[in-house]
Amino acid sequence: MKKLLAGLAALTLALAACGNGATEKPAESDPQDARAEVGHVEQLANGDLQEITASADVLPSFLDDKPEDMRMVYQVAGKATDVLEYMPCYCGCGDSAGHKSNMNCFLDEVREDGSVVWDDHGTRCLVCLEIAVKSVQMQQDGKSMKEIRDAIDAEYGNGDYAKPTNTPMPA
Repeated sequence: MKKLLAGLAALTLALAACGNGATEKPAESDPQDARAEVGHVEQLANGDLQEITASADVLPSFLDDKPEDMRMVYQVAGKATDVLEYMPCYCGCGDSAGHKSNMNCFLDEVREDGSVVWDDHGTRCLVCLEIAVKSVQMQQDGKSMKEIRDAIDAEYGNGDYAKPTNTPMPA
């Protein structure tokens, strides 16, 4: 994880700010639409791409040309939904993309069949990447969900970042 954090610092130069001023919510999709197909890529109204893979073990193709460190963050996020679903994101994606937590910066959902709907939002946002890495690292260090959430809120809720997603508190 330390290598990952160091790699994220290098990504700072490559990433643009998340908040692009867009306020559109993602389009509601019909469960019967073409998104049901593994490998299908859809562009949402806010510009984000979503792609379905068979499982969290299979990363989306939109990561193929991204740095290894970024692919690692996505890989970790796919396995850490139990943590990231309780961590808010402070990049403005709650308003601009309708996200509910930091998890949504990387994946929209894990379906009952195990397939994953990935979101490329995190590929353009250092805040999203940082929150995911810090949250998972704290979990690995033995911190409770509440301690992790309190630390994320303390670091990013100081007024220097955008309004957080409306994320439920962990039990």
